[in-house]
Amino acid sequence: MSVKAFKLVSAVEREMLMGDKNYINIECIECCGKNLYIGTNDCFIYHFLLDEKVSTAGKISFAATKQLHKYLGLKKPVSELKAASALTRLLVLCDNTITLVNMINLEPVPTGARIKGAVTFTLNENPVSGDPFCVEVCIISVKRRTIQMFMVFEDRVQIVKEVFTPEQPCAVAVDGYYLCLALTTQYIILNYNTGVSQDLFPYCSDEKRPIVKRIGRQEFLLAGPGGLGMFATVDGISQRAPVHWSENVIGAALCFPYVVALDDEFITVHSMLDQQQKQTLPFKEGHILQDFEGKVIVATNKGVYILVPLPLEKQIQDLLASHRVEEALVLAKGARRNIPKEKFQVMYKRILQQAGFIQFAQLQFLEAKELFR
Repeated sequence: MSVKAFKLVSAVEREMLMGDKNYINIECIECCGKNLYIGTNDCFIYHFLLDEKVSTAGKISFAATKQLHKYLGLKKPVSELKAASALTRLLVLCDNTITLVNMINLEPVPTGARIKGAVTFTLNENPVSGDPFCVEVCIISVKRRTIQMFMVFEDRVQIVKEVFTPEQPCAVAVDGYYLCLALTTQYIILNYNTGVSQDLFPYCSDEKRPIVKRIGRQEFLLAGPGGLGMFATVDGISQRAPVHWSENVIGAALCFPYVVALDDEFITVHSMLDQQQKQTLPFKEGHILQDFEGKVIVATNKGVYILVPLPLEKQIQDLLASHRVEEALVLAKGARRNIPKEKFQVMYKRILQQAGFIQFAQLQFLEAKELFR
């Protein structure tokens, strides 16, 4: 049974990006506050400002204003973008090289600082250095079976560690000293400080695209065998039941209490609280799904869309209206971490009361009595 948890809203129309140039494709996106950056296959970076507008009826829309675009001078696609807002820097991966550019004018840093030989890279969102004017970057190196850790400052980069892996890595996420890696045949957790590694479960990267995503402190979400979305901690255990995805998931994102997944035809929404599928949105030709500071963005080759979450209270009321009391109570309890304590207590009492009346009307007197208590 479905819940309306998200609404799909267009953010950047294809005309704004490419006009009538059909050959231009979106390769990667990054969003930082109101700043949206798009990397394309013809080696351009576009910078838009996103303004969220709410109509009197409560309908949300987005107006994207193009700031500027910049050609990087190569005949290669821009394959990844990551913002380091504390440094006002954008890290740009193109042709196996990470270049630092200014977030505002998209000009490369004057020192020409760069990281060469990167296949893919990610930032450590739980950094170990404690320096606020530095970001920690982990790259999968072009060198066989090698991961490298860097510290990136405003105008320079410094290698910290080089780690060798038992098989070729193809995807990585970082939390503190822990790397969660998709290798050729399995997922592992590796502590790059101590060198201790732990096998998680087998996985064939030749058959499917692996997904490795940090979803919180010391916890990752992985695309497991049999179309399962598996949760794993840095200790190699799972504290949550898996969610059932389709076999060909391309990307996953977290917007508590939901896990959102993209395949070649749909966006699916599962609850982390009871693992049930709550919503399915038809979405063809999608190839990017990412979350940025709680904002979930999906993109096709030609356009960018935002998944706007409906207020949790509205979702709970919809569940109660269709007499799905258990689901409403599970969602209400899960909402505790998103709502201030006093407001939550008032809301939760009212929900328990409503749920009690629903159970009472269905002659479930014992359940109703517990809820009224």
